[in-house]
Amino acid sequence: MATLIRNKISNKLSNAATAVSNKSQAKVSGMFAKMGFQAATDEEALGFAACDDLDYDHRQGMQMDILTSDEIGGDGSGDGGALDGDSHYQRDGTGPPHSASKDGGPTNELSEVRPKITAWEAGWNVTNAIQGMFVLGLPYAILHGGYLGLFLIIFAAVVCCYTGKILIACLYEEDEDGQLVRVRDSYVDIANACCAPRFPSLGGHIVNVAQIIELVMTCILYVVVSGNLMYNSFPNMPISQKSWAIIATAALLPCAFLKNLKAVSKFSLLCTLAHFVINILVIAYCLSRARDWAWDKVKFYIDVKKFPISIGIIVFSYTSQIFLPSLEGNMSKPSEFHCMMNWTHIAACILKGLFALVAYLTWADETKEVITDNLPSTIRAVVNIFLVAKALLSYPLPFFAAVEVLEKSFFQDGGRAYFPDCYGGDGRLKSWGLTLRCSLVVFTLLMAIYVPHFALLMGLTGSLTGAGLCFLLPSLFHLKLLWRKLLWHQVFFDVSIFVIGGICSISGFIHSMEGLIEAFKYNIED
Repeated sequence: MATLIRNKISNKLSNAATAVSNKSQAKVSGMFAKMGFQAATDEEALGFAACDDLDYDHRQGMQMDILTSDEIGGDGSGDGGALDGDSHYQRDGTGPPHSASKDGGPTNELSEVRPKITAWEAGWNVTNAIQGMFVLGLPYAILHGGYLGLFLIIFAAVVCCYTGKILIACLYEEDEDGQLVRVRDSYVDIANACCAPRFPSLGGHIVNVAQIIELVMTCILYVVVSGNLMYNSFPNMPISQKSWAIIATAALLPCAFLKNLKAVSKFSLLCTLAHFVINILVIAYCLSRARDWAWDKVKFYIDVKKFPISIGIIVFSYTSQIFLPSLEGNMSKPSEFHCMMNWTHIAACILKGLFALVAYLTWADETKEVITDNLPSTIRAVVNIFLVAKALLSYPLPFFAAVEVLEKSFFQDGGRAYFPDCYGGDGRLKSWGLTLRCSLVVFTLLMAIYVPHFALLMGLTGSLTGAGLCFLLPSLFHLKLLWRKLLWHQVFFDVSIFVIGGICSISGFIHSMEGLIEAFKYNIED
């Protein structure tokens, strides 16, 4: 009897301890998730996402309690993956849904109910996208634009906020009862709807090409900025900027063997926090020299040849539209999306404007393409090493997204694939798949070596894909899909944004290409 009583008491105590432990873990996980501490990427720019499910995992972020598990949950929403490049991923990033995993194991056919995020968590991820390390190029834009550059930082924030909202509006249509129903899931779906019925997949191809260009250019920028920062951190070492770029690329070669980004995504929170610390250090140093600020150097006129490049730099720093459909679809209260867009872009506008102005006032005409290169040598090396580490850890995200789009478009599109699948039946990467990945890494290196100009490349990307994805396409799609329901002032806004965006895109592209061609010729001769 005594033994039975002891066993019952022991079991009750054990169950109670387990319950308390589980509740504690759940509370801690929920607390961190509410605070926004989740794996998320930066800008990146990346505009950074090749498809909505990849955006969900790495730009919207994984909840802290989900990182402790190994769940699989391909959504498979939308058109079922019939579009070239519009990839859909499983929760662990190992392959498209309803197919064999790249790791060789079977996949789960049942879709997982994804945890919804709050407006604050969505705002955290939008902030990561538009407040990334490419903000370091904004003071250089003020150098060539003066007060007009500051105005453009504000103008771009307003326009990108508006186009983000109208892009989400294109996801919805009214049903018979007049209620808005979400009938599309991604940027590609919107593009294809605008081109239907004559060219049902043309819009998706255009969006995917723009995505690939932006992703690859972002990878090149990471290599360029790594070589630039290391060269300026250790100027006395007998290593050129090109050599530093080669060293950085050698460290990035393992990216060719990536099958998923679960491990890499865990570093993104640390990268983002480190970047905010670096921004604070730069601003603190600039404030310490407030007495020497050169207010007279801020111009009301512009450098006609170089200012269009500044436009591309500013636009590129605000790119986030490509992953907004996924973000809005995963919000617990989609009605709060507009409010979230407002405060995130207002905050970004204020912080970017202050950062760019304060940094330019400190160094005036000596402002460099990457502002940390202006810091004193005593702290420059430390700050730049952290930035290089952040750039190298951020490189796999756009690289992996670009590879997935290319593989989906040319190797994994069923009967329409141009080449055999990159993966064997056992999930192993085949030789031509590895060649594709290695070739992409080498291509980013070659571009970084022959065109090692951060501002020119950033301006070109912003003018070409940034303006297209953030200005031109959203306004065009909004007019095409909803023109019968738009008020006259909405039509005016859309047409104005399309025209202004087109002019900025063309002028910025032309001037950036001229600069890049000259730089390329110089490096070839050298």
